[in-house]
Amino acid sequence: MPHRVANFFRSSTHSLEHQVSGFTKKSASNTRRRNSPTPGRRGGRSELLTAYPSSEDDIVEDALVNAPPYSPRVKMGDSRTNSLSSDSPKEKDHGHHHRLSFPSMHFGRSSKEHHVTAPANLSWKLESPPIVMYGSPETSSGALLSGQLFLNIREETLEVESLIATLSIRVTQKKPFANHCVDCSSQLTEIKKWCLLEHPLAMTKGQHSFPFSVLLEGHLPATMDTPLVSISYEFKAEAMPKSASSPLLPIRFEKSLDVKRSLPASETPHHSVRVFPPTNIKASAHYPHVIHPIGSYTLALRLDGIARLNTRVQTIEYWKLKKLTWRLEETIKTVAPACGRHSPRIGETVDDQQQKKGIVRSDTRVIGEKTLFSGWKSNYTSATDSIVELELEYNLSKHARSACDTKSQDGTEVSHQLMVEMVVSQEWAPVNKPSLVTHTGVGRILRMHFGTILTERGGIGISWDNEAPPIYQDVPPSPPAYSQETVMGGDASIAEIIEPLDGITGGTPFHRPNSTTPDGYRRASSEGR
Repeated sequence: MPHRVANFFRSSTHSLEHQVSGFTKKSASNTRRRNSPTPGRRGGRSELLTAYPSSEDDIVEDALVNAPPYSPRVKMGDSRTNSLSSDSPKEKDHGHHHRLSFPSMHFGRSSKEHHVTAPANLSWKLESPPIVMYGSPETSSGALLSGQLFLNIREETLEVESLIATLSIRVTQKKPFANHCVDCSSQLTEIKKWCLLEHPLAMTKGQHSFPFSVLLEGHLPATMDTPLVSISYEFKAEAMPKSASSPLLPIRFEKSLDVKRSLPASETPHHSVRVFPPTNIKASAHYPHVIHPIGSYTLALRLDGIARLNTRVQTIEYWKLKKLTWRLEETIKTVAPACGRHSPRIGETVDDQQQKKGIVRSDTRVIGEKTLFSGWKSNYTSATDSIVELELEYNLSKHARSACDTKSQDGTEVSHQLMVEMVVSQEWAPVNKPSLVTHTGVGRILRMHFGTILTERGGIGISWDNEAPPIYQDVPPSPPAYSQETVMGGDASIAEIIEPLDGITGGTPFHRPNSTTPDGYRRASSEGR
């Protein structure tokens, strides 16, 4: 048995050496045949077919190129090395598969594309304070926007044909009248347009400023981003350069403005009373009517009538507070208008025309919520003096993307409310033994809704038309009054001060002696003449 295994391995080794030797001889013959082509077979196709060797040639040549400098200690390697050493270096190089490189070719982008530096750029600087409209849309006087637009020329000289800036308001409907319609989903209204450079002008290298200003009317809506609609203010500027050698692309500048609205807040908290029949529970709440996105606020709540004496069975019935949940809700209403293609046509009924003018969209979401199971004070001493008092703090969630209260002319309306939900359960106890409390299994849910206004903080709280001019220290509010003595120099008249005309023609200047006039002044004036 052992001699059969030895014969098997010996025969496998000889067959492998024979195959490698055959491959080497075949490769050498193919190489010699390629080096001496026949004259009659000249063509592109024959050359392409014979330009690449077979896979066996690649294996042999790769083994030769990547072989280490020392010779391996294998028996079958001797015949392989001898067969390969018979080939010339030219044949080895010709049979090897070279990698083709094209450094000038870029398949990702065309080589002709270059990042051309613009000859100029645009920037701006706002000089007005943050844009805040004070008061409701009906009473607000608007807000001022002023600043400077800078054109930075990088070349020595650049001719600019025109410089135009526009301020627009964009309303984007996220649930438009017609799906996949660009005109239905976005409406752009131009507020102001400035032609800062009406005729071509050659400008030198440096920074050139162009002032601009506009009054945003008070009825305009504030910036918002809600699940139904978003409102943004876009400022765009475009400069058109001119070049005789090659056409230049226009220089554009785009920025978005943040417009806010601040509603006045009352100094005293709002008071609300609610009764929940058929029970005798009465809830009294004190809360601020106006809140802001940042900050926490307190609601003081008191429950009366939570105990009742049942004289028929001599028991006291209690309503005990088990759970309280407060929630800030935001309600958004908007009208998705139809574009020109989807607007009502002539001949349709009135109902169809009214329906095609726009679709009313509404959505309600929670922007703050919390549940309490304790934290209130309760007193159940008697049927008449039993009360529950608590003060809860509420605010907006940390990551809530809320919108302030607004009501615009296009039908967009945002409102907020604070909802308080209480769960109470009924218990009873004997009059003479109030500690023996028994649950009746009866419960009620008490809900209260408080109207709340969410608005931005007003800052100084003064609109642009109510601002007073600055008053500096040690400066009176009006110009100083100049007396006659100060102007005329005491008792001197105008004739004593004004120099006659013959003094200009070379004559002697006429000065009436005056004790109040210094000699140095007369000498200096005469020498100067």
